[in-house]
Amino acid sequence: MPIIKSAKKRVRVSAKAAVRNSKTRRSLKGALKAFHKAITGGAKKEVRDLQSTAESNLDKAAKKGVMHKNKVARKKSQLARAAKAAGAEAAPAAKKAVKTVAKKATTAAKKPAAAKKPAAKKK
Repeated sequence: MPIIKSAKKRVRVSAKAAVRNSKTRRSLKGALKAFHKAITGGAKKEVRDLQSTAESNLDKAAKKGVMHKNKVARKKSQLARAAKAAGAEAAPAAKKAVKTVAKKATTAAKKPAAAKKPAAKKK
């Protein structure tokens, strides 16, 4: 058992974080299991919703530092590939992301270049 005050606090903080992290992992694990069960079961309509739920849980895990962001990206890619192989449509979030990227590219191409302001005179 720690003796120093800061070490005691560190034990309390790490215990709290462990509970929070295990809750995040548990919800992520449940979402992934439900997604894979829907794929094997052939419920195509449920796959889209479960995919978006699983991706949301993955993003939360990355945000909280439970999983590395590159691992999360890899997992999301695997989910999309599995959903596509099962014959389900892409998740609405994935469609929206593609549309916003395309929209930004077209609006950036349409905007004229901004004119530079003349430099202020020094006295």
